[in-house]
Amino acid sequence: MNVHYLVLGIPLIASGLLALISSLRVSTWVNVLASFSCFATSVALLFHRPATTPWLFIDDFNVSLVVLTAFVGFTTSVFSAGYISRERKEGHLNRRNLRFYHAMYQAFLFTMLLALMANNLGLMWVSVEGATLTTVLMVSLYRTREAIEAAWKYFILCSVGIALALFGTILVYLAAQPVMGPGEEAMAWTFVIQASAKFEPSLLSLAFVFLLVGYGTKVGLAPLHAWLPDAHAEGPTPISAVLSGLLLNVALYALLRFKMILSANGSALAPGPLMVAMGLSSLLLAAFMLYKRDDIKRLFAFSSIEHMGIITFAFGMGGALSNFAGLLHMTMHSLTKSAIFFAVGIITQIAGTKNIVGIRGLASSHPVLGWSFLIAVLAIAGLPPMGVFMSEFLVVSSTFARQPLLALPIMAGLLIAFGALIWKTQNLVFSKPSIDAAQKYAPWALAPLFAHLALVILAGVWLPDPLVEWFRSVAKMLG
Repeated sequence: MNVHYLVLGIPLIASGLLALISSLRVSTWVNVLASFSCFATSVALLFHRPATTPWLFIDDFNVSLVVLTAFVGFTTSVFSAGYISRERKEGHLNRRNLRFYHAMYQAFLFTMLLALMANNLGLMWVSVEGATLTTVLMVSLYRTREAIEAAWKYFILCSVGIALALFGTILVYLAAQPVMGPGEEAMAWTFVIQASAKFEPSLLSLAFVFLLVGYGTKVGLAPLHAWLPDAHAEGPTPISAVLSGLLLNVALYALLRFKMILSANGSALAPGPLMVAMGLSSLLLAAFMLYKRDDIKRLFAFSSIEHMGIITFAFGMGGALSNFAGLLHMTMHSLTKSAIFFAVGIITQIAGTKNIVGIRGLASSHPVLGWSFLIAVLAIAGLPPMGVFMSEFLVVSSTFARQPLLALPIMAGLLIAFGALIWKTQNLVFSKPSIDAAQKYAPWALAPLFAHLALVILAGVWLPDPLVEWFRSVAKMLG
């Protein structure tokens, strides 16, 4: 059996099984074991490349994202075990909610992995839409007025966006059909990319505009980002971690696949300037908005908009070094932001509030948690020697070498965002404690946070040669 069938089959079967299990203890273990099995199986894709089919394929680009997605899915399931258990004990969730949560969590992993491995452009769209639907249901899990409003906002805005992406996908098919004929080959990415130089350039150009707006909504690019802060703030924190750390990557991956098709057609619209403009506007908007956030989850939701802007900007610039920086930043942001949400999840549970004003002096009341949170924030702010600093340095230096004037707003945005995060974090960590030190949490709940931070710090000082060569190969593919 092809390995990618196993990678997809494990979360799909686990989702169905978890829908039948009512015991919290059993469903928690099944969720963790299924996530670990999926991650362990995905690692096999690094060493064994399954045969390409019209529906599924693996190449250098998607295999790294598949492994990253499965890894963060596993660590988040471990964190989720303690978080959800406490939510149940405090009466925020009932038994029915928990069964639904675990089943949807595995369904979400399945849809994201399917989107990454889909060779058929239509199947990729269906998978991204499936990921939207599963996360909409989880955002509304608490059934509060705010959670339901956030879920509806998320559903409506992303459905409009994904409908535009569908129209763009149809236009790509219409451009491919005269050259490749009707049938599944005209929808298979591996065939389309080889023939795209012969496609009608005006159709491809129009398609990319719809795809950029459609998938850009899912990425959370300004001015299409309105759903993102609400969805992050009102859903369970483990879902905020995978939304920010994984789903945004998957949507951007879909957009990059279409960018590669356009880039292979010399007469079509150059996608780079559009991506540069949207990436830069997202970075600058989010950097200023960080100063006005009083909700700790919304604060880091806007931080995600900032970083997706940086990544989109890097891929828009194109070229070997910028693409390398974009790939590295995708990976570092995924690991760091999910680590921050792990810490935020514990903090909001022991503080009983998401309001930053009500959370003070973590370094005194809960030293290990407080210092770990601080390191994670410094990492996402781009302080050396963390991995995010390395990728941001590459983005700025490669931009300065090619377009010096564009490097100035990038550096300004990074500095403004850095100042906001430090300003907001200092009282959270260092002022007079507002949380009773008697408020306890399970020490093992920090294990996923430590694992992510260790990788981010390691990447800042040393990248293994095979990983560098891998990123170089993918950067070359992206053009």
